[in-house]
Amino acid sequence: MILGPISYLDCLVFCAFLAPQLIIHVGLFQTTWVVLKCLPFLLLELPFKFVHERYLIGYDSQSPFVQKATPFEDFVIRCVRYAFANIPPKVGRVFFSKPVALPFLRFRLLRHGYLRSPVHWNEYNDKRFKGIWIIKDPMKKPDICIFYAHGGGFSMGSAYFYLEFLLAWANLLGHSGYQNPAIFALDYTLVPDASFPAQLEETIAAYEHVLSVVQDPNKICVSGDSAGATIVLSLLLHLANISRHLEKMDNTGAWRLAKPGMAVLISPWVTLVSSKHQNTASDYLDAGNLHLYARQYAGEKVSVNDPLLSPGSCRDISWWKGAMPSKGIFIAYGAEEVFAPEIAGLIEFFEKNDIKVHSREEKGGIHAWPVACVFLSSSLSDRQKGLKYLVEEIRDNID
Repeated sequence: MILGPISYLDCLVFCAFLAPQLIIHVGLFQTTWVVLKCLPFLLLELPFKFVHERYLIGYDSQSPFVQKATPFEDFVIRCVRYAFANIPPKVGRVFFSKPVALPFLRFRLLRHGYLRSPVHWNEYNDKRFKGIWIIKDPMKKPDICIFYAHGGGFSMGSAYFYLEFLLAWANLLGHSGYQNPAIFALDYTLVPDASFPAQLEETIAAYEHVLSVVQDPNKICVSGDSAGATIVLSLLLHLANISRHLEKMDNTGAWRLAKPGMAVLISPWVTLVSSKHQNTASDYLDAGNLHLYARQYAGEKVSVNDPLLSPGSCRDISWWKGAMPSKGIFIAYGAEEVFAPEIAGLIEFFEKNDIKVHSREEKGGIHAWPVACVFLSSSLSDRQKGLKYLVEEIRDNID
């Protein structure tokens, strides 16, 4: 199930779902203030720069992303870039919340002829964590399971906002030959409601739950994008600290604290605060805000250089080797994203120390491009492109 690209109609409907939620959760005064603050950008800066940089300057002077993007992709990313740099996280988190994302997905499904989701999914709530299970047949054991943590700078995002992306991923896993693919999407607590290590603790608990369901750790692929990928790397380092071999629980028969078979990461935020984070003409991330979010995630008691918090700070090769899944790690990222230098540095570190790592750097690509292209790209092949890379890597490594 891969729906068509986001249209201008979709954008209008999304705003219709968004507006009342902003008033409820942010307040009428602050919502009005944010809208008024955005008007100069929307009415003057956005159209001027869009026309100038897309149509009035030479191709060689355009940013790598603009060179390959459609007008709609270019337009949306400009809006996202402005929002990331200028809209407070308290407001931004409403954009990705369940009350907005879920009815919007239902509208998208209906617009494409689906009265209900063609892939089974259900919410899972535990006192220690919550998330969403996606599975072809809930009555059967999965033969592949993706454990996914979403991005959003630790302060925004939700599993519901990623649900369409994950449903498409599950669909492609089925087409690749898996009989009963499953995905568990963790909905961890956002900053400032909680800071580290609360998110890691929720991830550990959720991972143990997934292990109890799947039972075979080799059939689990841990994954995430951006901040979610950071949490997944933290999970792997934690598992290496606790156990470097398969350890069976008492009489339950479930596998506990065993490393997953593989890791697939999308634009991981490997080092939370780094001088290598520099804004680019193509990407929508803002380095200054990223570092602010990182310090909020760390809280007052943990250093932003703590390896469990910021995995890219870890240079203990024995720790990394103990953390690596048996089938290795695959990293997809964009050449133009703010995180690209740090991601490339971590990949180089792995390769120099004989850690199994595969990677794909997308030329002209922006942050989390496999996710973005599912929603924004115009052709079906382009929308599937990033996911197909992920599925191929998983298919080649997990039977």
